[in-house]
Amino acid sequence: MSHSPADLLITGCTVLVHDDQERIAFAPDAAIVVRDGRIESVGGAAEVAATGPAALEHIDARGQVALPGLVNCHTHAPMVALRGLAEDLPTEEWFNDVVWPVESNLTEKDVELGARLACAEMIRAGVTCFADHYFSMDTVAEVVAECGIRAHLGEAYFSSQGPQGREKSLEFALRHRGTADGRITTALAPHAPYTVTDADLAATARLALEHGLPVHLHAAENRDQTDTSLARHGLTPIEVLDRAGLLATDLLIAHGTGIIDRDLPVLERASGRTAVATAPRGYLKFAWPDTTPIRALRALGIPVGLATDGAASNNSLDVWESMALTSLIQKSTEGDPRWLTSRQALHHAPLQSARAVGLGDSIGSIAPGRRADIILVDLTGPHTRPVHDLAATLVHSARSADVRTTIVDGRVLMRDRELLTLDVPAVVRELEDRLPALVDRSHGRRIQEYDT
Repeated sequence: MSHSPADLLITGCTVLVHDDQERIAFAPDAAIVVRDGRIESVGGAAEVAATGPAALEHIDARGQVALPGLVNCHTHAPMVALRGLAEDLPTEEWFNDVVWPVESNLTEKDVELGARLACAEMIRAGVTCFADHYFSMDTVAEVVAECGIRAHLGEAYFSSQGPQGREKSLEFALRHRGTADGRITTALAPHAPYTVTDADLAATARLALEHGLPVHLHAAENRDQTDTSLARHGLTPIEVLDRAGLLATDLLIAHGTGIIDRDLPVLERASGRTAVATAPRGYLKFAWPDTTPIRALRALGIPVGLATDGAASNNSLDVWESMALTSLIQKSTEGDPRWLTSRQALHHAPLQSARAVGLGDSIGSIAPGRRADIILVDLTGPHTRPVHDLAATLVHSARSADVRTTIVDGRVLMRDRELLTLDVPAVVRELEDRLPALVDRSHGRRIQEYDT
């Protein structure tokens, strides 16, 4: 251990730790030492106080729990600008009558302001990394670099854009891979099998393997899409991906509530690293009959990460809520109160989610050598006392507003609920000035047609 001062010392907290069997435990009265953006050590506070390093910055975290930062495995961050605009609609009308007409108005400035607001919301809710799938992603990358959060970014494309859509997605991924001091990773981002042709999906698979890039897309989002795909092609959306070669790539599938039993052996045979992101609030809102089959996927060793989708469908970017809802909906769907437990939910939230976005080796747990993406959660409020089972308190009683401090790569982005890298009032003022032009649908255009 170095004798020069550490960058950050957090003392007095209870730390969520994972063992090699992927069980969780809580280490009380601990100290976390951070140096050069990484966790150097996690030990007893008394022992660190006696022998340990001085630090340039010290946080006294008594009464707080240190968790690995949450990961939002699938969102469309700039869509916070459309929060509450398309309500109480079936999926098809939601896309065709509101969202895709409005998105044809999007400018880079709208995307920038939306991304700033989204990053502020996520940092305040303890999200330290998000996987984004949207347009004008150069702009999102700039916001990520500036505000200090971590992100896995992909420039979305439809086949209706012609070959340049796919080329732009590749150019973006290559240009931004490893930027923002390594906090940005990238992916190729075809929209979905129902908006991207088989030829484009196959070309994307080839490009992914050639350039060592992962792929992030929507597939088998709901049961209707699976039924329509079977009727049109005789294949499920997952089988369409397999035929295109995408299951040989590192693939992140958004939603997957339409994954059916015949898809499971296909996914099990996949030669690439497949993961699924679940965003349960939106499924409830659209009244989809199914949810992501987490139990079946986990039995195959497929990581399922937590997500919010965009705030236009979910109304928030609160992964904390996704964690609680995932646990509850899985119990209800499986008819088994023993699945998914609070402890399992706390395992999905950081670790499974980190794996889903390809960062399982660097984030997702508080352990020596990991990047210092840490959140401190205050459990002194009346709604979190008394604590009989700390895991249950965190998942089912605590709220994202109980996150006091958010740290990414050892840098404090929020301290005691105060955002240090973003000016929310200025963003909101500017965004609200732009809303009339953004939400105008009188032009009759839309960027795409939803007809699955």
